[in-house]
Amino acid sequence: MKTAEEIVLKYENLLYRAALTITQNREDALDMVQETFIKWITSRPDFQSDEHEKAWLLRVVMNLSRNLVTSAAHRLSCELLDIYPAEDEEEQSVLEEVMKLPENYREAIFLYYYEGYSTAEIAQILNENVSTVRTRLARGREKLKGMLKDYGEARDESL
Repeated sequence: MKTAEEIVLKYENLLYRAALTITQNREDALDMVQETFIKWITSRPDFQSDEHEKAWLLRVVMNLSRNLVTSAAHRLSCELLDIYPAEDEEEQSVLEEVMKLPENYREAIFLYYYEGYSTAEIAQILNENVSTVRTRLARGREKLKGMLKDYGEARDESL
């Protein structure tokens, strides 16, 4: 069985990025990652494989994050992040637009494009039908395409 330190080192960045896509708040995302690791430590589930372990941790962090965002105690507005995990300015612009998508599209796009999961794997993580995930990806892409077009036009006008 893996130690807590091994689990944290292996998954902390992945879980942080997943939580950040939902909470859109750095501190809340860090709290959700910490809560996820606490759940892992207290339950010590026995996983069949590393992929099963990864999927379980992702499901927990995403559920905790959703619960936080929808709770009455959560702030009505979340701060916009100044720092996104992007390599260059263009990628940062795309990430900023992805973060503006509705939650269900944002989750699917994050898991598919940024974490490399298949639609079947995403369906399992989100506890949804594969067709629902594919629909969310298609609709999310369309929304994102429109948002990026609008962003490009606004950027061109300001130059």
